[in-house]
Formats: sequence, structure tokens, C-alpha cells
Amino acid sequence: MSFEITGKLIVKYNTVQRSETFKTREFVIEKSDDINGRVINNYIKFQSVQDRTGIVDRFNEGENVKVYFNIKGTRWEKDGKVNYITNLDAWRMESVMAAPAPGTDSMPNYNTPQMPAGGGDGGDDLPF
Repeated sequence: MSFEITGKLIVKYNTVQRSETFKTREFVIEKSDDINGRVINNYIKFQSVQDRTGIVDRFNEGENVKVYFNIKGTRWEKDGKVNYITNLDAWRMESVMAAPAPGTDSMPNYNTPQMPAGGGDGGDDLPF
């Protein structure tokens, strides 16, 4: 299953060669949400792997981006102790226009003219 999220690119890390055949790269976006008039900032770390490690190259820190990703979960056991690891594996990124600040009205103001009452023909008040 695929997910997507939009936020501001905060930091991008260097590619790390984990083994002879496996490499990863991490980056973080900031997602701001307005919850009952209070702005909450969340920082979400993603990883990209193998041929996808370059997807973040063309974006600058501070730029608004949309990240497409999959959630991967792994069970890891060592010395009898079990641990679970969750990764957000990014596979695509695209640039987006700056989102309005949380708590601001994102609806355009069209300033439509008002029809005069009566419509001028002495009939009903309908504008058509």
C-alpha cells in the first residue's frame, strides 16, 4: 500500500553504503497541522534505498515537497531480545507550491458583485 504526505524538506543526509550491494539515504520533512487553533509540528524521517537514494537531490532544504512512500516493518531478534523496526520508504518526491500557513483561510476571495434586489423587471428576486 502506498501513502503520500506534503511538508517542508528540513534536512537531507548523505547516502550510506550499508553493504557491498545495499545503500540508503535519509531525509526529514516537517508537517504542520492546525488542531483546534494550535499549530503542531511533526518531523518525519524517511529513507530511500538503492536506485531511489537520488530522489531528494533536486530539492533544496526549506522547499515544500510531496513524498510518496511505503511503510515497511521488520522483526529483529538478537540475543533472545525481539525488536520491531518501522521504516517509511520513500520512492518518489515532487515539488509543490507553498501551502497556506496552518490556521489561515485557504479559500480564494472572489469578490463577486451582488445583484440588485428586484432584478429591475418588477418580477421576482431571482437573478435569472
